[in-house]
Amino acid sequence: MAADTHAQDAAHRRDRAVRAAVEQGLLDREPVVCLLDVAGIRASAAALTEAFAAAVAPGTPVLHTFAVKAAPLVPVLRLLDACGLGCEAASPGELALARAAGVPAERTVLDSPAKTAAELRGALALGIAVNADNHQELERLDALVAAAPTRSPVGLRINPQTGAGSIGALSTATATSKFGFALRDPGARERLVRAFAERPWLTRLHTHSGSQGVPLELIAEGVRELHGLAEEINAAVGKRRVDTLDIGGGLPVDFASDGHAPSYAEYVAALRAAVPALFDGSYGLVTEFGRSLLAKHGLVLARVEYTKTTGGRRIALTHAGVQLATRTVYAPAAWPLRILAYDAKGAPRTGAPVAQDVAGPACFAGDLLATARELPELFPGDVIAVPDTGAYAFTAHYGYNSLPRPAVHGFTTTADDTVRFALARPAQSPAELVTEAGGDHRDALL
Repeated sequence: MAADTHAQDAAHRRDRAVRAAVEQGLLDREPVVCLLDVAGIRASAAALTEAFAAAVAPGTPVLHTFAVKAAPLVPVLRLLDACGLGCEAASPGELALARAAGVPAERTVLDSPAKTAAELRGALALGIAVNADNHQELERLDALVAAAPTRSPVGLRINPQTGAGSIGALSTATATSKFGFALRDPGARERLVRAFAERPWLTRLHTHSGSQGVPLELIAEGVRELHGLAEEINAAVGKRRVDTLDIGGGLPVDFASDGHAPSYAEYVAALRAAVPALFDGSYGLVTEFGRSLLAKHGLVLARVEYTKTTGGRRIALTHAGVQLATRTVYAPAAWPLRILAYDAKGAPRTGAPVAQDVAGPACFAGDLLATARELPELFPGDVIAVPDTGAYAFTAHYGYNSLPRPAVHGFTTTADDTVRFALARPAQSPAELVTEAGGDHRDALL
């Protein structure tokens, strides 16, 4: 019942935000804008921390980090920092965003399969946690740690090789995944145990086998493998060498409704069933959630510019397409998105459903957010809203056709349903586009 209430509250806030965006002129200044529900983000962060707090033994160190790649916006990272979450960065750019947001080094983790020596040296100097991806990186760390001892927690990323989910491109625990130390290859476990026995500064193990399309049981299996390896290492070394398990993130998101399933409480329950000892206080815990924290709280709003009928099919041409929902356009079966119809004043549009394509502005035929979608008939000037886009969508712009990055506004609602917007990222101007495209160097190739 509580989950239903939260979903209803979020849907109410969404409808109010759409109307307010129209009434306050956001869609007059630009034909597409993106919104983030601040209350929803705060609620997701609280649900995550509460689910783990209810399960772990008292005094267990737990650090929840946000995967920056899911929503690389400094105000988002700052908001989550205020909610007690750190950052998981997978590039120098993401690390720079976390630093700009004021996230402390001790609540930051650096993961990437291709870190340069300079990246590693900088992270170690700051005291940022580092998870090494492979044996060659571990050898690079040997030299760096010998040259300048560090306070950074250092661990190894493990690929438990437990298998794929339904989206192959996002499955990171396959037999041949590019990520991490393969655990089931011949001689792999022995080599990993030896690595820890020889390096007192190695204190963590990391895995990330969850993502969209990966069921809870498979995620939990990967964590069970990680815990088992930690126990094996500590027994072999004869002391508690591994003190922290970074169990990643990757909780799937329901893109078909306003529901939040699976929940963080269900995730924790699956872990407790598969690895009961995970929560007994023997190990500190780190998580790295992204999509599940932000996706449900993002909304794209776009004006319908034109409508037409071609070959008997209704088509609504809008300003929202591949630049904002890249995965949906290129892999619609794996990444379907809902489309909500509103009239020109921002009120939910009613009427008999009509099969319509909802097309974006890019110059290729596949730029479609929905095909033959049953919606109330759309007209020029109407507004479409695309929910569940707060992660890996408009926050990570795709620059096809030099389409500009749209403005991103956070919104909050007061007790009397007043909606207040706060600019989190301004729209990209034509001048900024030109500069980004080398405009200051126009004669360089002559």
